[in-house]
Amino acid sequence: MSTTDLAQAPQRPGTAPVISLEHVSKVYRSGPLEVRAVDDVSLRLDDGEYVAITGPSGSGKSTMMHILGCLDIATSGLYRLAGQDVSDMTEEELAAVRNQRVGFVFQQFNLLASLPAWRNVELPLVYAGTPRARRRELAMAALERVGLGDRVDHRPGELSGGQQQRVAVARALVGDPSLILADEPTGNLDTASTADVLQLLDELHAAGRTVVVITHEADVAARAQRVIRMRDGRIIEDTGSSTSAYRQSDQLPPFIPPPPAQPAPPPAQPAPAQPTPGAGLGWFLSRSEPAGEPARPPDADPGDRTDGREGPR
Repeated sequence: MSTTDLAQAPQRPGTAPVISLEHVSKVYRSGPLEVRAVDDVSLRLDDGEYVAITGPSGSGKSTMMHILGCLDIATSGLYRLAGQDVSDMTEEELAAVRNQRVGFVFQQFNLLASLPAWRNVELPLVYAGTPRARRRELAMAALERVGLGDRVDHRPGELSGGQQQRVAVARALVGDPSLILADEPTGNLDTASTADVLQLLDELHAAGRTVVVITHEADVAARAQRVIRMRDGRIIEDTGSSTSAYRQSDQLPPFIPPPPAQPAPPPAQPAPAQPTPGAGLGWFLSRSEPAGEPARPPDADPGDRTDGREGPR
């Protein structure tokens, strides 16, 4: 199926796909050089689909992941996430969309080593301003859903690789997003842990979740109901268009951007890069954790510790 066919696929009245790309391109320029990482891609993914986006290194799949996750914006074209046009949103608006609509699962897990599992899972809710008691309740429920109800107080170093990735999946689920976006989720796992995580993704799909996996591994892609192959920034093969039923995402509430945050005064002396107000969990997880004590989320309660214990320092 061509990308033109996908772009012009008929839509049922009153329904909206979870992902809709129309002639989206991402161009990187450096002086006279121009690289089209994503080149005129049109795509539709419906509620409840399990899709793998695959391709060799340099095919554009990682750039596609950044666009789908609102971690980057397209140079041209239209992108709607759960019916909302995100093409021209500000960084603060994109951050709010990421926190409300997208659950991320990364290859490196991106768990804070000094925090127990439930504290790692609650991070998206910290950025969303959820009250502390409610955060804990939701984090415990998310860990129970991924089979780690008996590991809520374990730190990452006390868990296997597969269990750490399950914590990461629980963190992705805790905000009830429209989309689970997994970037090479088995890349750092052994065979047994890989099977464990793939089984969990199968279970999420069976429960009606929309799952998109970015991978270069053929056996991982084969678990999906639909495989999209990329090369040189273009879709060269799509094993099938959307056939999933429409469910709750058809009636998703409209996204209301938060009011602009007041700019913070400039720092008195150079400091490590910090997220701007509203930068959200996607920014925080994309940063490398420095040696020593991990970075504290900017919206964390002032009395929160980062050593995994309760109470004031």
